[in-house]
Amino acid sequence: QVQLVESGGGLVQPGGSLRLSCAASGSISRMDRMGWYRQGPGKQRELVAWINGSGTITYWDSVKGRFTIAADFAKTTGYLQMNSLKPEDTAVYYCYADLLLAGTDDSHRYWGQGTQVTVSS
Repeated sequence: QVQLVESGGGLVQPGGSLRLSCAASGSISRMDRMGWYRQGPGKQRELVAWINGSGTITYWDSVKGRFTIAADFAKTTGYLQMNSLKPEDTAVYYCYADLLLAGTDDSHRYWGQGTQVTVSS
């Protein structure tokens, strides 16, 4: 059984900061990638950022320069530091991880439950 647990969402004023955390647990042999998606009200889900075990990082254009992703691949944890938040960042944020489980040959994607981020004055 694999679990991804997210934390850190909440209400913040425009210009403020939040840090989202994600922790994967279970019989995990290796984490290959960790990332974040978000889905705002009435919007399609969009990729926010991801990082892989080689250190490659990708950000959605709208968050570049404001958000920072990091992960500890040995501990299968990660976070998304969000600065200079804007009302349009309001969304449910979902963590995912591409994990190779013990005794298996292929990695698969697992998802967190989502955490609400609301940016409003």
